Amino acid sequence: MSAIHQTWDAADYAANGRFVSDLAADVLQWLAPRPGERILDLGCGDGVIAQRLARAGCQVVGVDTDAAMLDAARARGVTVVRASGEDLPFEREFDAVFSNAALHWMRQARAVLEGVHRALRPGGRFVAEMGGHGNVAAVITAMRAVARHRGADESLAGPWFFPTEEAYGEMLRQAGFKVRRMALIPRPTPLPGGMSAWLKTFRGVFFAQFGEDAPVVLAEVEDLLRPVLCDARGQWSADYVRLRLEAVKE
Repeated sequence: MSAIHQTWDAADYAANGRFVSDLAADVLQWLAPRPGERILDLGCGDGVIAQRLARAGCQVVGVDTDAAMLDAARARGVTVVRASGEDLPFEREFDAVFSNAALHWMRQARAVLEGVHRALRPGGRFVAEMGGHGNVAAVITAMRAVARHRGADESLAGPWFFPTEEAYGEMLRQAGFKVRRMALIPRPTPLPGGMSAWLKTFRGVFFAQFGEDAPVVLAEVEDLLRPVLCDARGQWSADYVRLRLEAVKE
């Protein structure tokens, strides 16, 4: 696996990453879906949010690259297409494109925005939430520090794209969007399975490079993070910062 490529286990994600969709209420309010609208869920994952939109009366198509996640979405009755967000195959088909916690995995951000723009009908809206500048900064720093100490590949610690509000706003405008609203929102997020479960779910590829030493490396990263991300009761949180936006195709 490369620094960017991430594979998923649907059951593992449900156990350790379900908070991602559970915390989508605010960005869904920005979307304000209406019955009958045709909506593209970009980076739909296991289809929990797409299913919610369909139950609200929307015509939803989910897009993702991971076969296991798409199988889970299909099992929920979601219509899905396997495609990269950096090469979307749609042309003026949707009233809205929605994305939650997926855009930061797509490093070719300009290609993503061009594809979203093509996929929307004139006047269609793009509503999304992604990791913003500073997202999981402590977590990435701890992994990089351990990798550097061990002479390993630091790039595997943080393959994501976490833009500032200003930088992403300019990219949206260059792609042909009018930005209605945008906010960079610090959101420390409790981790139901603890830090080790989060690290294995979202950065398993980083620890895989250490082979049989992976559990020791995981413990080293946790030890570095404990003073800042674990409270006196033993509750771990991730230092999330979210970038939320609503833009319109002009």
